Amino acid sequence: RTDEHPPQKDAALTTDFALRLFRTASEADKNTLLSPISVLCALAMTANGARGETLAQMEQTLGLSREALNGFFHSYLETLSGDEVLKLANSVWFTAEERFTVNRDFLQTNADFYGADVYRSPFDDTSLAAINGWVSEKTDGMIPAILDRIPKEAVMYLVNALAFDAKWAEPYESPQVSGGNFFLENGETRLVDYMHAKEREYLENELAVGFVKPYAGGKYAFAALLPKEGVILEQLLNGLDGTALRNLLESPAYESVTVSMPKFETSYDTELSKALTDMGMELPFQDGADFTGLGKTDNGICISRVLHKTYLSVDETGTKAAAATVVEMTYGAIAEPGKQV
Repeated sequence: RTDEHPPQKDAALTTDFALRLFRTASEADKNTLLSPISVLCALAMTANGARGETLAQMEQTLGLSREALNGFFHSYLETLSGDEVLKLANSVWFTAEERFTVNRDFLQTNADFYGADVYRSPFDDTSLAAINGWVSEKTDGMIPAILDRIPKEAVMYLVNALAFDAKWAEPYESPQVSGGNFFLENGETRLVDYMHAKEREYLENELAVGFVKPYAGGKYAFAALLPKEGVILEQLLNGLDGTALRNLLESPAYESVTVSMPKFETSYDTELSKALTDMGMELPFQDGADFTGLGKTDNGICISRVLHKTYLSVDETGTKAAAATVVEMTYGAIAEPGKQV
């Protein structure tokens, strides 16, 4: 960390990135399930290879400087040491072809700050299986595969994977589960199984109400927000920033609140290049990007895809969740004579 970004400010800024990403990447008439910490981690590792305006756009979009991101994730991973509930892992895969010479300092930086495993790979079908196998292992099988192909232009993959498995401090008993109607934003209804309980941490602001339900051990908790009557989800998202959301979640009213929460299981996958471009990361996806910090090559390197998959299950016993993010780096156009890329 740096003095410019004290810990509490880092946390607010990363939460702000989460909200901006959700606002930009949400798809109309479709459930959106994102893990901003997974996306942020994979892109922060990538930023260690960026230079000049490419790095500046990434820092502006992610909300923190590269140094602050490195410090944030180093500290965050330290807090997860020995944690059996939340497991987070990173890896860097680079091509074994002679056309690309990796920068060893780049690999060392990501190993030091992100604990990243490093693999030199032929980038063929065995590499595809290996990357997907690594993701499956690190997500406890909840995300069995994420990468569909390795294009011939690919030179590097930066991968984050996380798995979460927590039991409620107070599990729901059978009499607390019953069927009921769930009302969608478009007015439609669906019959679902609801879990009913009295909770003790109530959340409310001018746009939403919600609650906090602790997991066993007390380190983690589930928080849910429901837009108030007459407020649509878009209004709620637009009315929050990182500081406001953290203040809301960290200042519950300790009073009894009756909660009916549906049981559900869902998964989601998306490609985030358009969303990140719309957020200000245009140059990193273009031929003129400067990722010379990754290594030496006669061609320019840019981000081609940011693949993201998530899984979430909430039931009587607790919550299981997983996420994975893959940043794919490929050759761009051959550089023009005398032009730095």
